[in-house]
Amino acid sequence: MYRGMTVIAAVVIVALGIFIWASDRITMEGQRTIYTVSCEQGAWDGLRCSGRVRASDRHRFRASRSRHEVVYWIAGSNTPSGKFIDCNITDRDRWVCAPRAGEPPTIAHELIDGRPVQQAGNSNVPFHAVSKWKWWALDLGVPIVSKADFSSTIDPHQQAAASGK
Repeated sequence: MYRGMTVIAAVVIVALGIFIWASDRITMEGQRTIYTVSCEQGAWDGLRCSGRVRASDRHRFRASRSRHEVVYWIAGSNTPSGKFIDCNITDRDRWVCAPRAGEPPTIAHELIDGRPVQQAGNSNVPFHAVSKWKWWALDLGVPIVSKADFSSTIDPHQQAAASGK
């Protein structure tokens, strides 16, 4: 009886840990990662890919409230990292930084609720993205989705209103 309860408790703890990891609620040093996807052998129509959705770059952002800066980079890439200065930062999921000439390109200068926001006139890199667990499944070659969860072409406020969030 005692051994059975221990096994059940261990399974519940492991499942809870996997759920928290997959939801991206706990990250290293307050980072936010945006898991982008590409549409191979097809084209994007809004969030839907007419071809095959593949895992693409992981864009990471680390916000520092005390220094009023956001450091950004592409995980596992040789692409130079960048740093925004003079940022207004609430937390890792809500910040805004003014673009400056000469910065390496990135997908966002602003996050709201952990999602990049396209600002009029900015030269942000266009993207489509999915949640962490979907990205990892796609990276392992499991074709589980045919559409992105969000993108730079759709305002996250309009998307949330349309989905009832």
